[in-house]
Amino acid sequence: MKVIICGAGQVGWQIARHLSGERNDVTVVDSNADLIRRATETLDVQGIAGFASYPDVLDRAGASDAEMIIAATHSDEVNMVTCQVAHSVFGINRKIARLRSQSYLDAIYSDLYRRDHMPIDVVISPEKEVAAAALQRLSAPASFDTEVFMEGEAHLLGITIEEECPVVNTPLRQLTDLFSTLRAVVVGVRRDGTLFVPEAKDQLFVGDDCYVFCHRDDISRTMEIFGKKNTKQERVVLVGGGNVGLMVAQHLEAGPQRIRTKVIEMDRKKAEKAAEALERTIVLNGDGLNAALLAEAGISRADAMLAVTDDDKTNMLACVRAKAEGCDYVIALINDPTLVPLLTPLGIDAYINPRATTVSSILRHIRHGRVRAVYSIGDAEAEAIEAEVLSTSPIAGRKISEIDFPEGVLVGMLRKGGKVIRPMGSTRIDEGDVIAVFAMAEDVPQVEQLLQVSIDFF
Repeated sequence: MKVIICGAGQVGWQIARHLSGERNDVTVVDSNADLIRRATETLDVQGIAGFASYPDVLDRAGASDAEMIIAATHSDEVNMVTCQVAHSVFGINRKIARLRSQSYLDAIYSDLYRRDHMPIDVVISPEKEVAAAALQRLSAPASFDTEVFMEGEAHLLGITIEEECPVVNTPLRQLTDLFSTLRAVVVGVRRDGTLFVPEAKDQLFVGDDCYVFCHRDDISRTMEIFGKKNTKQERVVLVGGGNVGLMVAQHLEAGPQRIRTKVIEMDRKKAEKAAEALERTIVLNGDGLNAALLAEAGISRADAMLAVTDDDKTNMLACVRAKAEGCDYVIALINDPTLVPLLTPLGIDAYINPRATTVSSILRHIRHGRVRAVYSIGDAEAEAIEAEVLSTSPIAGRKISEIDFPEGVLVGMLRKGGKVIRPMGSTRIDEGDVIAVFAMAEDVPQVEQLLQVSIDFF
């Protein structure tokens, strides 16, 4: 497939890395020649330096025979015009745009993106994706990462193994014998900074971060087995009342749990805007690092604190201070992936990577065939993929033990006949089943071949 990616920043680069690694014909366009040089030197892509919205620049990028364009520059307006030019001048079939401004995303203006107006097939809002990720983290406070699959019936949980974990040093194959009715599968382990797919003989050690697919109804039991307690969230403090913080607060207000929320925002105008938009939430104007203001927000009694300002270091320090003041669970918004190794030593329980959430969202729409969901793990090291099994797939009609999956792939959950089950080696996969797999990045192309989806984009 021939794809043009406009914007060679963090998101554009990651999408280019994914698609070029899957042998797609990828061209990256950016006005910054240094970013283009980085992309062409490190990835198997072509690069064009220039403004993505200019027709002559898109022409040089090969727009006349491109099948998809992804507009992910830092400017909403450039992304929108790029899609318009791609449609009107070159007739590109599929157009994806990243838009940040809330004004462009208001539901009452959704007609703007019809083909006869501003033809954008998929609008990606990073802030909406981040807010959704934050709410998921809050819903599973004992895990450092979480994502839902199979319409919410299956969850991928990231769990840190600590000394109180009852199954530490136990071979994974024994977990099946010990907990025969538990619908959960350990699909990935990060040990000493390295992520890998475990084998049945592997054990979990203290300090490991593991990824577990489990059934929605078995989340509490799974967390208990791995030594975690699911605490109820009743009081939440948000540091940062911008678009992300406001969206999270609005969702918490509208939720059935009646969570008591307080927002701390440094910028007076943003604080006033948040106070006007929220009904039951208390908004405090001031520095989220100020101990007195945190005390006024009731941080010592809070069940969770979420730091979502636009500054990584502020978010990290706010979390550290909140922990020191007695808050049990803290989450930081982190844009720079090189800071992630510092989070555990600092006692920060979980983090949200806006790049990973945006990349996951875009990938979900790129893999458009029968792939229903994609979640990017870590720094694009692995993917969790949910897909419907086609009749033409090599895995249809075969038992899992008979399928030649790559070493870096494990089947996490299976929906068969409307019922979500834990897959076993003897489980037969049939046409129409929905499968959720965990795959290391280098094995994703082979997974797509097995699922027969890469030819079914449009």
